[in-house]
Amino acid sequence: MSSLTITEVTKDFASTGPGRSATRAVDAVSLHVPHGSFTTVLGPSGCGKTTLLRLIAGFLLPDGGSIAFGDTVVAGDGVKPMPPQVRRVGYVPQEGALFPHLDVAANIAFGLPREDRGRGGDDRVAEMLDLVELPADFRHRRPDELSGGQQQRVALARSLAPRPAVVLLDEPFSSLDASLRGSTSLAVRRALAASNTTALLVTHDQNEALSLADQVAVMRAGRLVQSASPSEVYLSPSDPQVAEFVGRAVVLPGTATASRATCPLGEVVLTEPGEGPVSLMIRPEQIYVDLAHAEGVRGTVEELSYYGHDCAVQVRLDDGTPVLARMAGVRHPVPGDVVHLRVTGLVRAYRPVAHPPAS
Repeated sequence: MSSLTITEVTKDFASTGPGRSATRAVDAVSLHVPHGSFTTVLGPSGCGKTTLLRLIAGFLLPDGGSIAFGDTVVAGDGVKPMPPQVRRVGYVPQEGALFPHLDVAANIAFGLPREDRGRGGDDRVAEMLDLVELPADFRHRRPDELSGGQQQRVALARSLAPRPAVVLLDEPFSSLDASLRGSTSLAVRRALAASNTTALLVTHDQNEALSLADQVAVMRAGRLVQSASPSEVYLSPSDPQVAEFVGRAVVLPGTATASRATCPLGEVVLTEPGEGPVSLMIRPEQIYVDLAHAEGVRGTVEELSYYGHDCAVQVRLDDGTPVLARMAGVRHPVPGDVVHLRVTGLVRAYRPVAHPPAS
């Protein structure tokens, strides 16, 4: 196993029609994944995250920058690129891609060196099945006898069997239903941690990214816009666009004075002092919905989405500002109710983006 370091990596794709310029899929991305850690690359479809994964694996070559496993540069910096088969990369695709004509044991052993596929291979298969939390007797099953989640665990076992330097996971849980996705992703996380494997997962699912990773790297339009711990990305997003993509966010205009700011929801306390016009990022769960009308800013409930454990409440303030709040589902308002809102906790402020004057 080893760390992964990506430095100023760029990848362009040629245009597909006359008069069209090249498309920059990955734009000067730098990212460090420490040895034995789990990083998720989070972004919407088309942001470049799968292209980045394919560059790391060696399926594509960067047009600029470098990729290194530990101290070994495998692509870029003027070195001869190392082909995929010698990079010692484990790759888990979206659908698992198990060989349908082989049983589980043969699928897991497939990546082992030929000389290790005898008795030692049998021991390694047993070890891998235990690692991914599958019963030992599954070794004789065919892929079509497994559930989707079990197939993904076998795919992970196959990628871990040859002890790769890095494991790459390309949205491996996207085809699973919600309950199976949760249990399978946690089992995969435990297996990677137990084997001390350096892992990089790409996903568009914010909950998946935040719950699994040691580090979340957010991509937008080919660029890496923030890389930090899950809590920092959620609580201190680098800009309002990241705030609105990673979870739900209420972004309101306000005016800062030292450690406080005023906005349509009243006065709030800032994470850092500021002065003048700002954009305020407030998470919906920070907005307390007062059903007793004791205090706060008045508004009318327009819509309610009930999830059982909690609910999302869309409120229109008396001044016309729309606000989304999240509250426990035990007792909640209904559309048409008048409520009062107030903000709890600290609020992140951003300087408004200056737009150039129209010519």
